[in-house]
Amino acid sequence: MLIPKFCPRTPTRIKDLFLLLSSLLILYLLHRPTPPTTSLLQLSTFPPTPPTPPTSLHHLLFSIASSSRSLPSRSPFLRLWHSPNTTRTYLFLDQPTVPNPHPDPTLPPTLVSSPTSSFPYSFPRGSRSAVRIARIVKESVSRLDTSGVRWFVFGDDDTVFFTDNLVRTLSKYDPEEWYYIGSGSEGYEPNMSNSFGMAFGGGGFAISASLARVLAGVLDSCLVRYSHLYGSDARVFSCLAELGVELTREPGFHQVDARGDIFGMLSAHPLSPLLSLHHLDHVDPIFPNMTRTNALGHLFKAVNVDPGRVLQQTVCYDRSNSLTVSVAWGYAIQVFEGNYYLPDLLRKQRTFSPWRRNKDILSKLYMFDTSEYVSDPCKRPVVFFLKSAVSRSKHVYTDYSRHVVGNCSRTRAVNHLEQIRVFSQKLDLDVGEVKVLRRQCCDILPSFRKSMVINIRQCGVDELVSMQT
Repeated sequence: MLIPKFCPRTPTRIKDLFLLLSSLLILYLLHRPTPPTTSLLQLSTFPPTPPTPPTSLHHLLFSIASSSRSLPSRSPFLRLWHSPNTTRTYLFLDQPTVPNPHPDPTLPPTLVSSPTSSFPYSFPRGSRSAVRIARIVKESVSRLDTSGVRWFVFGDDDTVFFTDNLVRTLSKYDPEEWYYIGSGSEGYEPNMSNSFGMAFGGGGFAISASLARVLAGVLDSCLVRYSHLYGSDARVFSCLAELGVELTREPGFHQVDARGDIFGMLSAHPLSPLLSLHHLDHVDPIFPNMTRTNALGHLFKAVNVDPGRVLQQTVCYDRSNSLTVSVAWGYAIQVFEGNYYLPDLLRKQRTFSPWRRNKDILSKLYMFDTSEYVSDPCKRPVVFFLKSAVSRSKHVYTDYSRHVVGNCSRTRAVNHLEQIRVFSQKLDLDVGEVKVLRRQCCDILPSFRKSMVINIRQCGVDELVSMQT
């Protein structure tokens, strides 16, 4: 009998090959070098990058244009807002002042600006000091200790800054980006003569540190090209325009290109934190029966209590007595007899006169809505000016006293009214709230004769501010 010859099948050969390869892989894994075992541990214990601390006053550097001639008379303005222990401020002078063996510790340190005689200046009837003042931007970067600086803030020695509000406002922006922040003139004609896109230097402006360092490197070449311009702020603006940077507007900066009584401006402030005031030695004292300096010091009583709320306008209605009340917190309250619509109260009463005294119609045009200021005091609202401001924890109350003008006959609800007290909570807004502001509401407590009480509060979601609900 024949026995057939056995031939293995193909799957068996594949299985043998697979076993051989598996054996070789096992031998390799057993004898390969041991890799480091600490990499994951190192990654897990590596300290995380600390978060960037929020912007504080230490991160702002104030560079102020002054002169040996103007400094003595404007020192009171500087003392209002500069704090030697907390504010990084430097005064740039045209020449050294008279040596004083006992320098005033309440004033910022001074530097003498570098010579600018090599730079051209060709504007007729102008002052070449504009070149020196423009170069303060460059010298602030090159000559000062800028460690930790996020924002460079520039102004004049008669610019009054509200530093807490500046910190809160600049916190909205990233200083690593290029920002040029300020505001224009209140008058149409100054903007037209210079530029509607320029920050006016007297009102102050801020430049992010990243932009300031670049601007400092190219500024001198711009000063040569723009010798025909009038002011320092126009030169800085022109150079920033060449760098491709536009103005970011913050309406809290105030050039105050106006004269006389600026009550109409202050009592209808924009819905924005008050950042600066300028030209205060060219306007009337902002409170009656006070000097300019004392009046500003009086305003700072409210600033020191609740800076974010200063001049913020709140309107409420007493429907039973048909009264409209407009509160400019920390400054003044107006009581109108009758029903006045809120949009009309947001207009600025023309209590002031134009900055330029010529009769050109353009000089009488402004960059905001205005309303007539009637000449008859008996047809005006009754005004109550700030008397005192007190803070208890987060609760604040301010008192306002009646300012009597003329012998006027008023309605019974107003005739005997002598004082108004306003209750509020400290307006401590975070960055998100500063970006999107909403006007607050107020209530008038009933049954008053000589004294009215007002409570300021957050408005309801769909609450309307009007006489009729």
